Amino acid sequence: MSAPTVRVGLSTSSVYPESSAHAFGYAAEIGYDAVEVMVGIDALSQQTSAVKQLSDHHGLPVSAVHAPCLLFTQRVWGTEPWGKLERSAEMAHEVGAAVVVVHPPFRWQREYAAGFVDGIAALEESTGIAFAVENMYPWRASQKRGMEMYLPGWDPSAEPYANTTIDLSHAAIAQSDPVAMAERLGGRLRHVHLTDGTGSAKDEHLVPGRGSTGAAAFLAHLAGAGFAGEVVVEINTRRCGSREERAADLRESLEFAREHFAVRTPSGPST
Repeated sequence: MSAPTVRVGLSTSSVYPESSAHAFGYAAEIGYDAVEVMVGIDALSQQTSAVKQLSDHHGLPVSAVHAPCLLFTQRVWGTEPWGKLERSAEMAHEVGAAVVVVHPPFRWQREYAAGFVDGIAALEESTGIAFAVENMYPWRASQKRGMEMYLPGWDPSAEPYANTTIDLSHAAIAQSDPVAMAERLGGRLRHVHLTDGTGSAKDEHLVPGRGSTGAAAFLAHLAGAGFAGEVVVEINTRRCGSREERAADLRESLEFAREHFAVRTPSGPST
């Protein structure tokens, strides 16, 4: 088994409700290679100078900036969506990240959605930053009924984005095969959110290996396909009762990534 050839980063969202500063501390202590900054309600995550200081202090590069496009960050950095993406690109430049992770627009953001595909391409050209559009999912009221809440759609492989992100928890909700999506995307897959889910309607973000998404097989597929982007652990640790329990989940996730992102060479016949 060969050693992993990609960095394994930690999303700052993985330590919520602790802060971005704590995320950098956990990442350094446990041995992550990089950090993805989720720009959110944590004031530090909104300040480029603070993020740069944390990166320098811990000796950890910032692999990506996640733009504030979640429901609960709708007012972070204003309400104009293109302005948020431009500001995300500015932060990425300042902290040395090559990627901005972005979700497709919500259905009610009609004007933004109408120009989204071309607008993302234009931003990439003007900023030199890869805007990796993330797979989402239909919103399900039950196991049988789903509503399309994203435009132009939740599946980035259906659009001509140059750079994309696969999130395994989102794939679980959509009941979408992440390996098949990766095959459709080919070289356009730039970024991975390593996590897991059971296929329920809830965005679980489990420790990889604790769900049914096939996280191990997905990582092995990427390794075999020569994936050279970023793998970022993005899990939910809100229910952890102590710092030690949270650190254990983060460590287990890192070990999972390093164990399964490796090319296995079939053994030949004995001689």
